Amino acid sequence: MIQDILRILFRFLVLMLVQVLVLNNVELGGYINPFLYVLFLLTLPVKIPKVLLLIVAMATGLTIDMFQNTMGMHASACLVLAFLRPSWLKIIAPRDGYDTEAIPSIRQFGYRWFLAYSAVLVFLHHFILFYIEVFRMSEFMNTFLRILLSSAVTLLLIMLSQFMTLRPERSGKQ
Repeated sequence: MIQDILRILFRFLVLMLVQVLVLNNVELGGYINPFLYVLFLLTLPVKIPKVLLLIVAMATGLTIDMFQNTMGMHASACLVLAFLRPSWLKIIAPRDGYDTEAIPSIRQFGYRWFLAYSAVLVFLHHFILFYIEVFRMSEFMNTFLRILLSSAVTLLLIMLSQFMTLRPERSGKQ
């Protein structure tokens, strides 16, 4: 139990540092802003209590807001992601359901499931974030293009990080 909490805290720190020190400085043509930190919320245990999930999402969003000086925009987008996550997990649940200690990842559920899981939630996060940032409909198509491109790059980074952390399974017992 304590080892799981330490692992989650370590993942939080690493993703926050990568986001704040590296990815916050990446803006390609004004249209691509990768937000890898959402991977932290996506990879929290499936059976995490909803209240705790919302508190963690709020803290995650406020941490990014503090470093980007965005006054709650990331917190709002993270809260929407956390609010919709349990429903989306229920919709795409495997036939036998989830293991009580399951953590959404490519290793546990396969790349197709993880891509479907993360694509919808990343898109919704970016949709809320960018429309709160613009806060007007006159920029609808321009903002929607930003959402699509940023979501695609964020998803690419998420999938790459998932593949990089895959450990090869041992063939045979020793």
